[in-house]
Amino acid sequence: MPSASAPTYAAIDFGASSGRVLAGRLVDGVVTLTEAARFVNRPVDLPDGRHWDLLGLYAQALEGLHAAGPLAGVGVDTWAVDYGLLDRDGRLLGLPYHYRDARTDGMVERSFARVSREDQYAVAGIQTMPINTVFQLEAERGSAALEAAERIALIPDLLAHWLGGELVNEATNASSTGLLDARTGRWSHALIERLGLPADLFGPTVEAGTTIGRLRPGLGLGDAAVHAVGSHDTASAFAAAPVTGEGGASTSAILSSGTWSLLGLELDAPVLTAAAREANLTNERGVDGTIRLLKNVMGLWLEQELSRTWHLHAAELQRLAAEADPDVPVLDIDDPAFLAPQDLPALIADRCRRTDQRPPATKGETVRTVFVSLAARYRWVLEQLEAVSGREIRTIHVVGGGVRNQLLCRLTADVTGRTVLAGPVEGTGMGNVLMQLRAAGELGSLSELRQLAAASADPRVYEPAPDRAAADQLYRRFLAVAGLDAAATPA
Repeated sequence: MPSASAPTYAAIDFGASSGRVLAGRLVDGVVTLTEAARFVNRPVDLPDGRHWDLLGLYAQALEGLHAAGPLAGVGVDTWAVDYGLLDRDGRLLGLPYHYRDARTDGMVERSFARVSREDQYAVAGIQTMPINTVFQLEAERGSAALEAAERIALIPDLLAHWLGGELVNEATNASSTGLLDARTGRWSHALIERLGLPADLFGPTVEAGTTIGRLRPGLGLGDAAVHAVGSHDTASAFAAAPVTGEGGASTSAILSSGTWSLLGLELDAPVLTAAAREANLTNERGVDGTIRLLKNVMGLWLEQELSRTWHLHAAELQRLAAEADPDVPVLDIDDPAFLAPQDLPALIADRCRRTDQRPPATKGETVRTVFVSLAARYRWVLEQLEAVSGREIRTIHVVGGGVRNQLLCRLTADVTGRTVLAGPVEGTGMGNVLMQLRAAGELGSLSELRQLAAASADPRVYEPAPDRAAADQLYRRFLAVAGLDAAATPA
């Protein structure tokens, strides 16, 4: 059994609103995580659009690695879809664009004019969202950067390469691009060619749990291994979900709750049916070649926007929402207007008026409206997942920062009618470290990895309210407002 002097594995975990460096160690049969650094991730608005401050993030990550102490390994996970373009000398051709930049307006339609939605989904199985890499590259068409580019690197691929790793495309993040073959886990060069994109941009793919190099000597951090982990943060979060025991993953959904809510199932193979396409479900790669059949829901981005607008911390917003009148309006939380609103409180009020609902009267009611609408959307997604997969979902494992939002966890249990197990909070960092342990030979099968994840977590349990009438009435109201139909009963 590893002792207190167990090796340290640093997880660089960048979300869309914050970044952190966590020091993970396997001690006495559990993984412990210590925060070495945490920092805000703010976009930068330049004359040509909105970008990520990637150089600033990299510098802060290096500071965090130094604070983490002597290292045995490093892994990088971040949000998906965004990328850097590199020239033939490996130099970055401009700061990567932010997925909320307006350059993708109209690009979905333009891309589908080249290759139909049906044909793209049949290959990649990816949910149609304007932020997807395939639509960003459509916006990039004809640019000087794309003309000069020799390689594309998703954000975690790029950061791992700067640390000393080989320039590769890790499969879990590559699957979010809309250009990976969902069946093989490799680039679909046939689709890339049909879309008229440069085939040479796309390099070798590797699976999570692969060692891809050593830290560069000039960093002053020793020669620790650089590991490709589940570099899409959702893949790492899913890996850390403690889905063990009777039924396990077959009766459980996993909700990675942060800036985005990503709610789905872990499957052995993609689901590329017309029903999955019409439900706009996405088939993304997980660790060990699994498939995450899930849906992106707008998530706590809206809470973050209200926090920014009102200069109130999330804990205060949650307190106000808990004290608010529970009879609040509901929203179509995935309305594209919520992707990058200029004035979120005003937009919420406007959407309520358009749907013949009284707008929220207080800040607390506004926040509660967001949380109730999220919980209702989760129920709709769960019904779609059940209908498409044929599974019966009895439990929702919530991992990530949303675990701290007790009101949202409670509402999720009540509205969906399913047991919620909330934890771990640092699910993404945990999954990152677990895959590094796998790469270092300290873990074997996915089952063993999950057992360690369960031993390292202590989730809080939320049981749904036994009286379902109020939840069902709220859900019917949500379906009407959002213009949605309830899913058919699974076969």
